[in-house]
Amino acid sequence: MIPAKLDLTGLKCPLPALMTAKALKKLAPGQLLEVHCTDPLSVIDIPSLVHKTGGQVEITERTEQRIIFVIEKANGSIEEANAAADDNA
Repeated sequence: MIPAKLDLTGLKCPLPALMTAKALKKLAPGQLLEVHCTDPLSVIDIPSLVHKTGGQVEITERTEQRIIFVIEKANGSIEEANAAADDNA
């Protein structure tokens, strides 16, 4: 399966995570999204965002110049994951 691509190079926190969340909303469950970032904080923010929905994320490249994530969208949405977390609190 060929992933959709999202180029977020040059953007700083929180924009990479916010724009990744927006892009994932448009994808069907099981689809892949390849995200290119330069913000070092994205290695924390993007995996955290993806794990909230039960999705899978892998860092396929991490250099001083860029970070590339491949994300597989899960069945749930971020809003559903947050609502479930609130219900369990």
